Amino acid sequence: MAARSTVKSRARSGADRKAGKGSDPDKSPAWTFLTNHTHVLLCLHEDPDLTLREVSQRVGITERSVQRILSELEDGGYVTRDRVGLRNRYRFKTNVALRHPIEAHCKIGDLIDMVEGKGR
Repeated sequence: MAARSTVKSRARSGADRKAGKGSDPDKSPAWTFLTNHTHVLLCLHEDPDLTLREVSQRVGITERSVQRILSELEDGGYVTRDRVGLRNRYRFKTNVALRHPIEAHCKIGDLIDMVEGKGR
């Protein structure tokens, strides 16, 4: 029976690692409540002059993923891209509703305010 409890404790510790319990605080969690789309939006809302490389490093995804996400946000009417010299500057339309029916009553600005701690 001792062998079984060891296997169970190993399985539990593996599940704990996946859930982020007891893991290294410097490493990213296995999952988050907000999507990469939200993370990209928040990074560029905070600093619209960031490069795609800087955004990718902050979010922890590839530059190509940031490009795809920005393209989707732009196609959805959530962001506009302005060319300033050799760089892009991003502006978000904070009055546009979120996409999913569960949160469609909220606007992008509400999400940004919630995460940034405004409106408390």
